[in-house]
Amino acid sequence: MIEKATFAGGCFWCMVKPFVEWDGIHKVTSGYMGGHLENPTYEDVKKGTSGHLEVVEIEFDPAIFSYEQLLDIYWMQIDPTDAYGQFHDRGESYTTAIFTYTDEQKQIAEASKEKLANSGRFDKPIVTKIRNAERFYPAEDYHQDYYKKEAAHYQQDRAVSGRDTFIAKHWEK
Repeated sequence: MIEKATFAGGCFWCMVKPFVEWDGIHKVTSGYMGGHLENPTYEDVKKGTSGHLEVVEIEFDPAIFSYEQLLDIYWMQIDPTDAYGQFHDRGESYTTAIFTYTDEQKQIAEASKEKLANSGRFDKPIVTKIRNAERFYPAEDYHQDYYKKEAAHYQQDRAVSGRDTFIAKHWEK
């Protein structure tokens, strides 16, 4: 049985690769969720007028790769204490959120967030929101698997974003 998980973690280009490399992950799609505009475009979302967040929708087999494992990977990709964007990407569309599809996912996400908050890993409060999943809009084709299609640009953008420096500081101990 395939389930879905949807995470907002700033620029969706940087949120695909950490998930696709695992057994039990069937598909990772970049897209948009949480806004009020039907069929938003990248430009709509980037302007910040649609209310959507950039997200990745992950289709996974929980018998092989659990939702808890997805959350563990998710937390290690973001700054969960930043309410105004992620790294060099600023604004509402780049904020963090966990979109849950079931009560069970919501409970697991809340427990995971509480565990992280109590871990002492961060000096500031965890501000990542847990929200009910809404309609998912896939991003335009050129955004899908961007880390492969435009590898040089992806690596350059990621290098200057501050994401890898943050991850190394907080997770690679």
